[in-house]
Amino acid sequence: MTTEDQKQQRHQERQQRLKQKVDQAVQAAVEDKGLLLVITGNGKAKSTSGFGTVARAVGHGLTAAVVQFIKGNWPCGERNLLQQHGVEFAVMATGFTWDTQDKAADMAAAELVWQQAEAYLADDSINLVLLDELTYMLSYHYIELARIERALVNRPKQQHVVITGRACHRRLIELADTVSEVQNIKHAFDQGIKAQQGIDW
Repeated sequence: MTTEDQKQQRHQERQQRLKQKVDQAVQAAVEDKGLLLVITGNGKAKSTSGFGTVARAVGHGLTAAVVQFIKGNWPCGERNLLQQHGVEFAVMATGFTWDTQDKAADMAAAELVWQQAEAYLADDSINLVLLDELTYMLSYHYIELARIERALVNRPKQQHVVITGRACHRRLIELADTVSEVQNIKHAFDQGIKAQQGIDW
């Protein structure tokens, strides 16, 4: 047997062992339920990841709704696309808090959009709800944790939820089935490069 044949044999044996482990894990995963996913961290593309999940769900024929917190009235490429495919949107539409500088108005807007989120989270005809930038509502104390937790726990059994935003509250992380942390290694904006339409927004 040549050296190359030996390498191929070792590779095949490694892959067979890996396949056996994967097959066992797939066979052991039998529970079927709606998932709670959290995408947090200080890096870019948390919302983008959440919208990617919405696009995937819609592509498979599932229904979806999106609630956007800390978003303004500026154009949103994902919203422009997904609304054409039947995805409902509820948008806080006040923009960043450092722009509004009006806590009372921001809290009132948060309350209104959270009421719509509660309606989505109680609707068993909606397969997936994206709560984009929800984490800020807890950080700023705009919405009570108990209300959010209650809506998540009592949602329809098969409904999936994606939560995005920095500094996710530990209780939401405990409730979640899957948690991903996006780490900031490097960002164009920090180098004086302006946000690019179609890439950053």
